[in-house]
Amino acid sequence: MTVARWFVAVFVASAITLFFIYDLDGLLQLSQLKAQQESLAQMVADQPVESAVFFMAAYILVTGLSLPGATLMTLLAGALFGFYYGSLIVSFASTIGATLAMLTSRFLIREWVESRFSGQAKKINSGMLKEGAYYLFSLRLIPLIPFFVINLALGLTRIRVSVFYVVSQLGMLPATFIYVNAGQELARLDSFEDILSIELLSALLLLAVFPMATKRLVEMFRKRKLRLRFHRPREFDNDIVVIGAGSGGLVSALIGATVNAKVTLIEENQMGGDCLNTGCVPSKSLIRAANLMADIGSADEFGIQVDSAKLDFAEVMARVRGVIKQIEPNDSVERYEAMGVDVRTGHAEIISPFEVAVGGKSITTRNIVVATGAAPIWIEIDGLPADRCFTSETIWNLTELPANLIVIGAGAIGVELSQAFARLGSKVTLVEQADRILVNEDVDVSERISQCLQNDAIEIKTNYRALRAETDGNGIHLVCQGEEQAKIPFDAVLLALGRLPRTKGFGLENLGVELLDNGAIKVDEYLRTQYDNIYAVGDVAGPYQFTHTASHMAWYAAVNALFGVFWRFKVDYSVIPACTFTSPEVARVGLNEQQARLQDIAFEVTVFELSDLDRARIDQQTEGFVKVLTPPGKDRILGVTIVGSHAGEVISEFTLAMKNRIGLNQVLSTIHIYPTFAEMNKFVAGAHRREHKPEWALRLAERFHRVRRGK
Repeated sequence: MTVARWFVAVFVASAITLFFIYDLDGLLQLSQLKAQQESLAQMVADQPVESAVFFMAAYILVTGLSLPGATLMTLLAGALFGFYYGSLIVSFASTIGATLAMLTSRFLIREWVESRFSGQAKKINSGMLKEGAYYLFSLRLIPLIPFFVINLALGLTRIRVSVFYVVSQLGMLPATFIYVNAGQELARLDSFEDILSIELLSALLLLAVFPMATKRLVEMFRKRKLRLRFHRPREFDNDIVVIGAGSGGLVSALIGATVNAKVTLIEENQMGGDCLNTGCVPSKSLIRAANLMADIGSADEFGIQVDSAKLDFAEVMARVRGVIKQIEPNDSVERYEAMGVDVRTGHAEIISPFEVAVGGKSITTRNIVVATGAAPIWIEIDGLPADRCFTSETIWNLTELPANLIVIGAGAIGVELSQAFARLGSKVTLVEQADRILVNEDVDVSERISQCLQNDAIEIKTNYRALRAETDGNGIHLVCQGEEQAKIPFDAVLLALGRLPRTKGFGLENLGVELLDNGAIKVDEYLRTQYDNIYAVGDVAGPYQFTHTASHMAWYAAVNALFGVFWRFKVDYSVIPACTFTSPEVARVGLNEQQARLQDIAFEVTVFELSDLDRARIDQQTEGFVKVLTPPGKDRILGVTIVGSHAGEVISEFTLAMKNRIGLNQVLSTIHIYPTFAEMNKFVAGAHRREHKPEWALRLAERFHRVRRGK
């Protein structure tokens, strides 16, 4: 603590101590004020200006030091100076004193609080920047919350001093008027019950609703003004029109149909969206075949001799399409029509917030849910033939296994498909512009997966970027620039550079629907655009491009759209699990180390290596670890990363634990079947417990046992 802070702290502590030593709080009692009322009134009559200045200074001192008695002094102001002058004095004195108390709290302890509770402080300060004035105004209008508590608490935030002063001056006026007015009748008051009646408190509590209600009314009128440009039908064909039949759109339509709403679902291409047709299902089907080839290749390690394993790539791809066909009925037109959904095939265009056109026909609707997903990022590379360049959507058109495959981009899609094609027999080169693969994961995760990819004969070129394709007598090459220039031969190039939200061509631009910097539709916590009846879910809105997140968002959007007139639900992104399906898999929920550091969240790490897990030894899948982040000295789970076989399955226990605020100690006390991969969760919890074992209790136990042994 600096010298200035020590000085202020000593001054404040001394002033408060003297206040109680000299029993000054005894003077600020209702009985004392009533007894001295006449003499005080005479003093004011004789010296009105001096009395007002002295009273104001005393009031500022009491409130600035957060001393008891402000309420009595407000009553006294009414009794001595009358309603108008008393209100004027108290209004300025209370606000100045409150601001001094807030600044004192800020100067003395805010820095310590922000360093000790950095994560929480950042969230609070972020909220204060957006809602601080409304929040403070509401608190000032609730007399049941002591004003000195508000002053000290707000000092720990980053609310601007000018905002604090102005809002406090306005927010405390109603209570000031009421108490000063009551003070005029001081002689007739016997107790605080005469002032703090149920009727009075009810009225003040109703006043507290005013700022929030005002804000909502302003938002309502703003959105109403947006919609006034469009004709609102007197009757509607639909309750919801859903655009896009991927995961988010299908779940939105399903929820609407389940509650007997009139729903129209529009899909331009294939039911099931990217996940079923070009994403999750085909990629995992291909990975399954690739992993089987790898298992066959290592069969001799289990004492099994396999003479040869012949790959028929056309049959592999045929099975991929077959798996899609097996799952298709779940997402089919027939299934959704049987549930009562009106399914339309064609291009949808939003004409207005109340009208969507498809196939030359117009549909009126009370609500619209945009679930148009995202598309792979495409870049032009000079000299690269179009028929040799693929994305995660078009790679499934291959009928022959490419002998040499270049994958550009080392995110989840890039590393998954690199390993799959390598295990099927392609010579794979993975090109990444960043300094490591899987940049969203921790460094130790990237390093572990890099080694596994290299074990599958994948050449990894980080800090490289593609320049152009060249053809010479030795065939076609991709020229890449890194520390040095590299010429990489290829038969096919896979662009795995991420995905951009599909927002163009649906009429959103005509309505002026706001987009974020990354191209996603801007939505609020209820998943509404600036039009309160147009919602967006899934990859088109983000912030997570996962199938399961799209389904999660769809519930909130559909329920808010259909029942928001009664109650709205804020979408919850607090616990979102994800998995990269390499071998070993990488699963994560909550924070990893690099995210925690970026957010200045204090944490400690507990790690358990799979090489110590019996089931991993049995299956000869010992590569990986489970890593848990917790607050220092606590067992609350901040985040978990698992690298290992079945990581995508095993992470679910931690997802459930985080969702329900279950700590590591409870995970440790839960029985896990032996031998399973799920036991890793218990063992990492045990490792955390050992690192935080109570040494004093163990020493005491040692003495206890020694005494019982008679030694």
